[in-house]
Amino acid sequence: MNKLVQRTLAVIAASSLAFSGATAAIAAPQPAAASSISITAAKKAPAVTIEKIGTKTVKGSAKATIKPSYSKAKNVKIKSALVNVSKGKKLAAKNKKSVKLAAGTYKVTTSVKYQLKGKTSTVKKTQTLLVKKASTKKSVRMNGKTKNCPAGYPVKGNRTGSNKEWKYHLKGQRFYNITKPEECFKTAADARKAGYRASKI
Repeated sequence: MNKLVQRTLAVIAASSLAFSGATAAIAAPQPAAASSISITAAKKAPAVTIEKIGTKTVKGSAKATIKPSYSKAKNVKIKSALVNVSKGKKLAAKNKKSVKLAAGTYKVTTSVKYQLKGKTSTVKKTQTLLVKKASTKKSVRMNGKTKNCPAGYPVKGNRTGSNKEWKYHLKGQRFYNITKPEECFKTAADARKAGYRASKI
């Protein structure tokens, strides 16, 4: 009888120990899951970038020289850089390293062939180019109601009474900013030739 009781107590004790171990395992804090890290790949700069073509200004019958304009990344080898130019439906130049253009509006396609890590590629860009003639006018007539002269004509001509009272004002002079000119000139020499004299202040 005593042996049976002892065995029963031993089984109960073992069961209690196993149960308490399982409970502890369940209650124990679980290791936090590794935080997910979002990695954004850095945006790669292009191997070759074709630059914007700005408006060109020429004097008289002169022509503007147009060449391929571009920038490149390190380790990029340029194989060729050429331009194709058209005016309206007419092709003005084909596969040229440079071209001279008279005043007018053109379509310019720049083509750059390059090599990077043994691979040869080509990048192209078509842009509108305006070649304009520089103004030959030495003065611009104004209405005397506005203070601003057109771009390229900074000298203000102010008329009061006879032409003996006509004065011109230069930037930086006392009355320049408040003067409402009747005529604006490219240079002081042009104003003097038109009958104006220099303002003393």
